[in-house]
Amino acid sequence: MPKLPVYDIRGETVGEVELNASVWEAPINENLLHQAVVTYLANQRSGSASTKGRAEVRGGGRKPWRQKGLGRARHGSIRSPIWKGGGVTFGPKPRDYSKAMNKKARKGALRAALSASASESTITVLDQFELSMPKTKEMVAMLHALGLEGKKVLIVTANGDPMVYRSSRNIPGVAATTARDLTTYRVLDADHLVVLQDALPVIEEGLRDV
Repeated sequence: MPKLPVYDIRGETVGEVELNASVWEAPINENLLHQAVVTYLANQRSGSASTKGRAEVRGGGRKPWRQKGLGRARHGSIRSPIWKGGGVTFGPKPRDYSKAMNKKARKGALRAALSASASESTITVLDQFELSMPKTKEMVAMLHALGLEGKKVLIVTANGDPMVYRSSRNIPGVAATTARDLTTYRVLDADHLVVLQDALPVIEEGLRDV
């Protein structure tokens, strides 16, 4: 089984943890990773853009001038798409951009992303990080001790510690999530993962084969 060192907030090694090989040494399927990223990004789109066609624009019920005899082009409405203030031709309408991905493929993609991070040594296991109140300064000090200052870091906790979230949200490039909310996109998007030790079994439990 693969092993990773465990660090404390001062950046010192305090132990070692064994990882589940089926999760952290899984085959890296690039097609599956691509599908997971495309699905995630598509599901973030609101699809709320909307324009009005000529039938929906207010006004334009009267013919602007008679058909013949004035030497002008014929028009039936001032709300035609070729008029200023008229309707929009083939403009966007609210739509659903969401894509579906089955559970087995989703878990396989996340296992591949975590395995890629493990193989590239971009995962740090932290023994604990407890705060009685939000302290951005302590979060910055911890990242500095781990050599991660200035990097895009994703901190993974077991059950969504609000103190960790609030301490990290003002640091550019640093974000926090829970083990159950971890996604393939967020793993691939980060330069480095900082995983709390008690979050590891939650991740591994959630990625069992279906």
